[in-house]
Amino acid sequence: MGISSPRNHTPVEQPDNQLNPRRAFVAILVVGVAIALVVAPSAWAGRPTSTTPPPVEQRTVGLAVAGAPTDLSEVLALQTKTGADIDQVTFYAAWAKGGDFPPADASRIAAAGAVPELTWEPWDPSGGTSQPAYALDRITAGDHDAYLARWAKQIKTWGKPLVLRFAHEMNGGWYPWAAGTNGNTADDYVAAWRHVVDVFRRAKVTNVTWSWSVNVPYAGSTPLASLYPGDTYVGRVGLDGYNWGTTQPWSSWQSFGDIFGPGVAELDSLSTRPVHVTETAAPENGGGDKAAWISDMWAWLDAHPEVRGVTWFSLLKEADWRVDSSDASLNAWAAGARTF
Repeated sequence: MGISSPRNHTPVEQPDNQLNPRRAFVAILVVGVAIALVVAPSAWAGRPTSTTPPPVEQRTVGLAVAGAPTDLSEVLALQTKTGADIDQVTFYAAWAKGGDFPPADASRIAAAGAVPELTWEPWDPSGGTSQPAYALDRITAGDHDAYLARWAKQIKTWGKPLVLRFAHEMNGGWYPWAAGTNGNTADDYVAAWRHVVDVFRRAKVTNVTWSWSVNVPYAGSTPLASLYPGDTYVGRVGLDGYNWGTTQPWSSWQSFGDIFGPGVAELDSLSTRPVHVTETAAPENGGGDKAAWISDMWAWLDAHPEVRGVTWFSLLKEADWRVDSSDASLNAWAAGARTF
């Protein structure tokens, strides 16, 4: 709100040889502030410029589906079935495929009322974890700068909000950008992340939120603190985690809180950025009750408002992760998504 106009009054002209008290006060105030800033700058460093708390990011519900980003029929059908708004749609793009940023696909997601989240993967998906061309030090050295600059320009031209989830799950060992694989170190990851962001900054791209997304920590995974590029290079932080149930020889049924609780606490201690669950799901036939697991997920999230968003991986892949794998699962997911 602007300063309101003073009430009408007749100004009193001050004699030339007298000091206007108001001007004297302002002069003293300005000098005092200047002296304070010069003499004791450390007293002001890091202080907030306003007592108003920062705005709280709206909580978001996201989906990853098999057809995205070209076919959103499943997203639209789930919105109709559940009565829930889908705020974000995740899709994936590998660097080895080259090409251009897909503005038509991104616009299709935006037209459905959601923000596109692009999981941007520096690799050839058919090449395994040993891919020297995509080693992190090659990214930092500028080997892929022409590709990065082209996408930065195209994303800037597209102009709508986009979440970029670059090189996710780097604390594991199954991608060629992970620390400990393909000759990479944790320091290499931090340097590569900052380099990619800096390419976008030089192009003056302002419509991207950078999502730093890890796998939920596990015994033997790379420590998160060693991989974090810093809050000035990150817009949000995220965790991927699944209840594998009994679908794998090494897995067992786990609650949502058991999977995500320790990782959320670690991210809260590492960063001031909003925390998101960037991928999660449970199997329909995995030794437990999927619908009950989903209801427990929403209850846990309600009790942890520091988690600002959740994206469900709704695909039939290693297991039946889909939201609508059964009527009970669909109903449980819908009940929470409508009120999240």
